[in-house]
Amino acid sequence: MSVGSPIERIWPAPVTGALTDPQLTALYGRADHPQLRVNFVASADGAVTLDGYSAGLSGEPDKRVFGLLRMLCDGLLVAAGTLRHEGYRAVRLSAERRAWRRERGLAEFPTLVVVSGSLDLDPAQACFADAPVRPLVLTRSDAQAPAGLTEVADLLRCGDERVDLAAGLAELRRRGLGQVLCEGGPHLFGALTAADLVDELCLTVAPLLAGAGPGRITAGDGSVPRHLPLRHVLAAGDGTLMLRYARDPGDPPPAGAAPPA
Repeated sequence: MSVGSPIERIWPAPVTGALTDPQLTALYGRADHPQLRVNFVASADGAVTLDGYSAGLSGEPDKRVFGLLRMLCDGLLVAAGTLRHEGYRAVRLSAERRAWRRERGLAEFPTLVVVSGSLDLDPAQACFADAPVRPLVLTRSDAQAPAGLTEVADLLRCGDERVDLAAGLAELRRRGLGQVLCEGGPHLFGALTAADLVDELCLTVAPLLAGAGPGRITAGDGSVPRHLPLRHVLAAGDGTLMLRYARDPGDPPPAGAAPPA
């Protein structure tokens, strides 16, 4: 199926004609090992938001890939601030995508995983109250849960002064969530990068200039630069680019990775 603005592969090997959803799914795929994939959209001049929200940068091609990446993951990782600001709803998939998952022995829906050091979360928000799968919350050992939160989510306490992301990711993998997709925000991406936990970055570049003001897709303390090779470049008919970067297979496993069997 191909809808809206067509998407073509232009690198490394150009593919003539619009890519179908099965072809896009194969290009992104599920790794044969535990993996943390990060997905972001940015403007051509590097802005992470437009008028304060990422939705202003996301056109139909980005939304199409965004949905496929959710279909491919076991766990959907998001920071509490992004959850609140972007108004996350319950993580649901179409009947077609649920069938794709069932055919491969996966749960019908990915599990929402929220990172919150303070537990400043609203149990009535639809992402919790209407979730088809009970969400998980990565938090600190002494964080106090608001009334009602433990009725709609399980708390995983990892770390004392701050959430230990490596320990949290290891616990997710122990629970069978090997393919984790992170949707931000920038501070969580920065912390994951600093902890050397990022295996892959999927970056959509919107064909517009946002101007000065908005931040980048990553924020927080500085960290050591890491090489992340480009794997493919897709281009949509509206000028949107979709870039996929991933570690080399021979690289040492990142922190938190499960030991080889």
